[in-house]
Amino acid sequence: MHDIRALRADPDAFDANMARRGLPAVSANLLSIDAERRAALAAVQDKQARRNALAKQIGQGRRAGDATAAMETEATALRDEMAALEGRADALDRAIRRELESLPNLLDPDVPDGADEAANVVVKQVGHSPEFGFPPLEHFQLGEALGLMEFERAARMSGSRFTILRGGLARLERALGQFMLDMHTTQHGYTETQVPLLVNDAAAYGTDKLPKFADDLFRTTDGRWLIPTAEVPLSSLVMDEIVPADRLPMRVTALSECFRSEAGSAGRDTRGMLRQHQFRKVELVSITAPDGSDAEHERMTACAEAVLEALDLPYRRVLLCAGDTGFGAAKTYDLEVWLPGQGAWREISSCSNTRAFQARRMGARVRGADGKAAGFLHTLNGSGVAVGRALIAVMENGQQADGTICVPPALLPYMAGVAVLHAA
Repeated sequence: MHDIRALRADPDAFDANMARRGLPAVSANLLSIDAERRAALAAVQDKQARRNALAKQIGQGRRAGDATAAMETEATALRDEMAALEGRADALDRAIRRELESLPNLLDPDVPDGADEAANVVVKQVGHSPEFGFPPLEHFQLGEALGLMEFERAARMSGSRFTILRGGLARLERALGQFMLDMHTTQHGYTETQVPLLVNDAAAYGTDKLPKFADDLFRTTDGRWLIPTAEVPLSSLVMDEIVPADRLPMRVTALSECFRSEAGSAGRDTRGMLRQHQFRKVELVSITAPDGSDAEHERMTACAEAVLEALDLPYRRVLLCAGDTGFGAAKTYDLEVWLPGQGAWREISSCSNTRAFQARRMGARVRGADGKAAGFLHTLNGSGVAVGRALIAVMENGQQADGTICVPPALLPYMAGVAVLHAA
């Protein structure tokens, strides 16, 4: 969400930033509406001043026994004119808000230009693709051959984009989530949090999921929304609050189910479990003062990278270009893991600094040392990491010629010592 004052201060810079995302200029139209709204409010003030003067004259006239009918008629007309002007100002204010909430966040200056993922910049690469003496298989081929991953039965009960895990793979998926939580809470200073999986309109709106992404969400019959990520409830912990500066940064994490309708993804990743309606993810959320979010973004991304390094998975950090940066983000790093079965790098984590974009929508502010609200908080979110995609990466990178899967040493304490997954 944007502040109209930013447009007033430098409309050309605002339009130039939106143009980097391929959007047309909006400032002229918005400022025209804003000028009309401000003129209406100024007229209300002028008419209110006149009514106050009339009220005083009417009172004096009545006490003196003078005729006041004409003044009373004028006062009544002014009241009606004020009501109409206030209604017009409210309508214009709603129009401005609708337009502002439809616009994406302002991009950081160091976000590279570009229309799509082809212009993303690889910042670094860690690890190398494992060498196999055989053609590596994709995760669904491995899982089905072992009898530990089922898609047909899942489809019969739930439809497409659902998966059933059994035996060792089910345990491995659980181990990954527990391992990530333990790392982030014991080594990275995040507080483990259990969050609701259902949220109201205010929480979904405050974290920029509504109204733009309503079609990507599942909605219940009572009007709540199934969370697409724990970012929504974790960030909403500060909704409508003024947080003392000495409590910052706040770092919270959650392992939760996530639900996405995958609207617009027909034909993409239809095989396997890369793109699911229901999946688990460890989410990282940081709440900071405005001057701390840049450093926190680097720190959060490094925390997610530590998971991949501990699992000995080859990965790379990618800085997203303007056209590939998400709606609410000012800057985003994606972590992409190497999947030998696909022979491709695939996203496993996305860490974003939204700056004050979400906080302004949520009404989340920081309280300064003087006890007064001192502006909006900055919010950051990242995957630490997607559990299902980590499972895929472990399977494909750990596969052996006989179809068995080696478990990374870091997960052995969570696997009752099972080091290799065999057929059921």
